[in-house]
Amino acid sequence: MRIILLVATVIFIYPLVWNIIASFKSNEEILESPWALPSMLRFENYIRAFADASMGEYILNSFLVTALSMFLLLVLVIPTAHVIARFDFTGRKLLHNFYLAGLFIQPVYIMIPLFLMMSDLSMLDNRFWLSLVYAASALPFSVYLLTGFMRSIPKEYEESASIDGCGYFRTLLNIIVPLARPGILTVVIFNFFTFWNEYALALVLLTSDEKKTIPVGLANLMQIQRFATDWGALFAGLVLVLIPTVTLYALTQKKLTEGMSMGGLKG
Repeated sequence: MRIILLVATVIFIYPLVWNIIASFKSNEEILESPWALPSMLRFENYIRAFADASMGEYILNSFLVTALSMFLLLVLVIPTAHVIARFDFTGRKLLHNFYLAGLFIQPVYIMIPLFLMMSDLSMLDNRFWLSLVYAASALPFSVYLLTGFMRSIPKEYEESASIDGCGYFRTLLNIIVPLARPGILTVVIFNFFTFWNEYALALVLLTSDEKKTIPVGLANLMQIQRFATDWGALFAGLVLVLIPTVTLYALTQKKLTEGMSMGGLKG
């Protein structure tokens, strides 16, 4: 079993290591000796990728869109999950099933009508509306996951808060949100990867070059560098894209795994 895990680790890690090594090579070294180590570390590849290829601007756009999408998602998902998980009202199960049905609707399936609708409403080429689309597309799974956490919180906490004079909104912020922090963190981590790597909607809904996100910018860089034969800058750009996601996953992978298992068991 350990041998299988070791082989699988090598299979997944090797392309990443090879990409990092290639990002420090010259074009001649990449083409003539792709498996060898670089003769020297060429940091100018990263300078060209970051400045000349506008990767820095694309990364900033991705950070802005991802942060805004995450904020909008949390504003929507926390109250929604709280109501579904903690209140008993007519239509609660129907509402819950409605969000579950949304798990089967991917944004790419409705891209054309979404594009036409946003075009009629003058919402295209706007990072806020793109962020809102991202948040809405992530809402069904996030509600499903976070509802499981909130259902596991004992009712006594809310009863005690009610005795102390807390209203629904204050109870949500002061009691439910801190206790559901593992679930909220899981939602944040999981959707960060989704928002950061999303390509199709960003390509269709953003038309200005200065507003494009990193997946779209990277695809453009690949097309440009393929004909310019600047492979070093291309691989350097790939590394720049990977740094935020790999760093975040390395720092939070334990909490992400625990959060997913807890949400699944209690959902």
